[in-house]
Amino acid sequence: MVETSYIRNFCIIAHIDHGKSTLADRLIQKGRLVEDRNFQDQILDTMDIERERGITIKSQAVMIPYTAQDGHEYELNLVDTPGHVDFTYEVSRAINSCEGALLLVDAAQGVQAQTLSNMYLALEHNLEIIPVVNKIDMAAADIPGTKQQIERDLGLDPEEALLVSARQGTGIDELFEAIVARIPPPSGKVDSPLRALIFDCHYDPYRGVVVHIRIFDGRLKRGMKIRFMSNVAEYEVETLGVFKLALVEEETLSAGSVGYIIAGIKTVSDVRVGDTITTGDNPCEAPLPGFREVKPVVFSSIYPVDSNDYEELKTSLEKLKLNDASLIYEKDSSAALGFGFRCGFLGLLHLEVIQERLEREFGQSVIFTAPSVKYKIRFKNGEEMLLDNPVAYPEEGKIEGAEEPYIRGSIITPTGFLGNIMTLCMEKRGVQTNMTYLDEKRVELIYDMPLAEVLFDFYDRLKSISRGYASFDYDITDYKTTELVKLDILLNGKAVDALSQLVFRGKAYDRARVVCERLRDEIPRQQFKIPIQGAIGSQIIARETVNALRKDVLAKCYGGDITRKRKLLEKQKEGKKRMKMVGDVELPQSAFLAVLKTKDE
Repeated sequence: MVETSYIRNFCIIAHIDHGKSTLADRLIQKGRLVEDRNFQDQILDTMDIERERGITIKSQAVMIPYTAQDGHEYELNLVDTPGHVDFTYEVSRAINSCEGALLLVDAAQGVQAQTLSNMYLALEHNLEIIPVVNKIDMAAADIPGTKQQIERDLGLDPEEALLVSARQGTGIDELFEAIVARIPPPSGKVDSPLRALIFDCHYDPYRGVVVHIRIFDGRLKRGMKIRFMSNVAEYEVETLGVFKLALVEEETLSAGSVGYIIAGIKTVSDVRVGDTITTGDNPCEAPLPGFREVKPVVFSSIYPVDSNDYEELKTSLEKLKLNDASLIYEKDSSAALGFGFRCGFLGLLHLEVIQERLEREFGQSVIFTAPSVKYKIRFKNGEEMLLDNPVAYPEEGKIEGAEEPYIRGSIITPTGFLGNIMTLCMEKRGVQTNMTYLDEKRVELIYDMPLAEVLFDFYDRLKSISRGYASFDYDITDYKTTELVKLDILLNGKAVDALSQLVFRGKAYDRARVVCERLRDEIPRQQFKIPIQGAIGSQIIARETVNALRKDVLAKCYGGDITRKRKLLEKQKEGKKRMKMVGDVELPQSAFLAVLKTKDE
């Protein structure tokens, strides 16, 4: 193994789409970890969805060997991180396992919201930050302006910023030398008791759970008995090694190393990301700081399109959870859709990724109910409950009040789009708490806003209003009082539980109207009229009608007395009335999808 003084652990952090994965590609190519004929772009992004969307969802680690200009062989451990705000916990764990960070800034876009928040995360962990200006080859690149922003917004020395083009490979040699010179080596002691941080894990169908670790103190060997400090579970190390795109086995891993262990662990839920590993016979005194449970913020129920596929969906979710420990689910049922699961997600993007993975990797046809957040309900008898499912909404008379989760959102935008963005935030019940002009062209807005309002179309509308230039980042703060109501959708007088939603009273009418209109277009016509109603309790607030198919019973009457025609019409009317009482309206799957996939609600 390499001496600790020749190890460098670093991560790449940036706002979404500033070129993290492309820079990682260039570093890997420079380290000759993969032959040019086998190389592909976004080589660390292993999922199809990551490649298609151009995003990183899971952080990935890789060890790059590098011979510096001083002649020494260095071991550079790179952890690539996601940029999207939903996966901030992934970023914080990656930062936890490093001594330094490359802070990437797009030369055309400049410093954006997540650039700031990720830098603060790195500063909290006392990381050495190397500012890197990327995309200098672009026509729109403004290098002097970007350096000014690095000094003014980030408080970093602009003269220390490195200029690179990850796409063309410009400045990569200088970047390697800066990593070796400016990022400190790990400070752990090899002869201390073992302390290792779990920063990720994945599931291998043949070998069980592969645990990704960073060793801070001590040494790991095959056959050692290890202990997880959060649940005191003990295992024996079967295999260990380092990441060189593939898993490369090693005999030992010592302080400062980043690698993996396989210890016959059968389920990913036994491994808690952020946990500390130590030995059973000589445990360390205290776990490493920073471990916290992942808390889902968006909830939705998921049902198979064909109720016979329930067992298959259950198996698929179990397999998916093996590779995504942040997915939380429990059994659920609905009168309209049968048996399914209530799931918790880190955000709306996480929900979309899970939906796509279920459909692609497991061939599941699924329906998701409308996303909801977790509300606090206060009862008149002084009790409280947390509620994320409209089906469990208690009787109105028992409720004293309700609270909903709020976020502190940071928006950085060019000044030309300021008015429209402020209007959008006010429409979403946002309250402006701060406004700072970063320079003559850019302004930072801070808003307190309900999380539920951000879930629906906020991000898309922000991007379209600002032509893609505004950036958004948020942290969940606390709960605040709200006027919460349960919106029921009635079909032929019967409530359809899968379409119920928890909404703010002021938005209930608009939401009900949209749902009723969409259902009217999707439900096939019957022999009788079908009323579609949106209701809060017993009060109807919106209505649409699917007209009946009518048979012309007067066709055979080509003359004669009016009473004969009236008799036939009355007979038809009675038949329709009787049919409406016994008739059952079946909702087609397309109706659920039309309502639940609405982005413009």
